[in-house]
Amino acid sequence: MTLLLNGEQIIGHRMKLTANLKIEADDLGGQTSGTDKSHKGFKPKTLTVALTIPYRALENLRTIMRLAEATASGGQLQTYRIVNDTAKAFGIRQVTFSDGVSAQEDDTLAQWIVQFTLSEKLSNPEKVENRRAGNGVTTQSAPGDGVAGSGSAGSPEELTGFEAVLKKVDTYLGGTS
Repeated sequence: MTLLLNGEQIIGHRMKLTANLKIEADDLGGQTSGTDKSHKGFKPKTLTVALTIPYRALENLRTIMRLAEATASGGQLQTYRIVNDTAKAFGIRQVTFSDGVSAQEDDTLAQWIVQFTLSEKLSNPEKVENRRAGNGVTTQSAPGDGVAGSGSAGSPEELTGFEAVLKKVDTYLGGTS
């Protein structure tokens, strides 16, 4: 099994990848035995990677740690292009490290048992959600006067003494109103 992150091969023995797609749903049955559910969307797909690395191949574990700790500009986790058959089957193209990296010493063999999780970045559902036009926000009002800063639409705002001075300076420097 081959696993490449930005062209850098993850090397280990007995590598196993587990792909997951979490589908969010809420139970609409309440306290009844109803089976209806409300679909709340798809969460990013994840790949859990498990492998063993012999103690003599210390550099392979260091490579994983270096990739996991890498950050992009702005301090964000580094996003990697992934090449792997399981990732391809799930439609995963870009990933970031998530949920940490663990390396446990094996009790019988001179090796580490390494496990880490890669989470999909810029998934198809996320791209679709970002392309959707947002619903416009409508202003709601109740009968009566508003709480703060309300006055009739035609009346000018009352300014404090300091705000009045600033307004005069603004007008003098070129502001109009």
